[in-house]
Amino acid sequence: MKQTLVELFGTYTHEIIFLHILSALIWVGGMIAIRLAVHPNLQMIDDPNIKLGKTLAITGKFFNIVIPFVILLIVTATIMAVGLGFRASAVNEVGDIISQQAYGTYQLVHLKEAIWLIMTLNFTFMYIQRHKAQKLFNNQELAKAKEKLKLIPNLLLPINIVLGIIALWLGVTLRGF
Repeated sequence: MKQTLVELFGTYTHEIIFLHILSALIWVGGMIAIRLAVHPNLQMIDDPNIKLGKTLAITGKFFNIVIPFVILLIVTATIMAVGLGFRASAVNEVGDIISQQAYGTYQLVHLKEAIWLIMTLNFTFMYIQRHKAQKLFNNQELAKAKEKLKLIPNLLLPINIVLGIIALWLGVTLRGF
């Protein structure tokens, strides 16, 4: 499996890195657009039923657009981590650290992986909360539906935006630019 991923990355390096960056930009950029452009405009809707319905529709569409990119991001990250041999460059077969610089790179890769994992778990929680809110909204339980969504725009989405920006920064740092 490892050799297959190394060969895949070696053959399609440009395409894999492009898809990885594109996925990150769509996910993080989409969250920024939703939080800074769409959410404030939704707050101008006076009718709470319409506001909640539009919020659910927009977030539902956004989440469904983003899911394939989250998956693609994870797949390309795995291919890149194995294909670039980050572990092999930092640690030899005996487990000795080869160089401080290689070890630093190795740590950044794992930090970036941890960030994307936290973001994915946070996204999954938001997705589930939104799905539950949609069911409540469909049953005309507006107060309960609104309660299910309240953490998303003010806490969960901003957390993912900040983490996403940090992960993008780390990606640029790892590429050596």
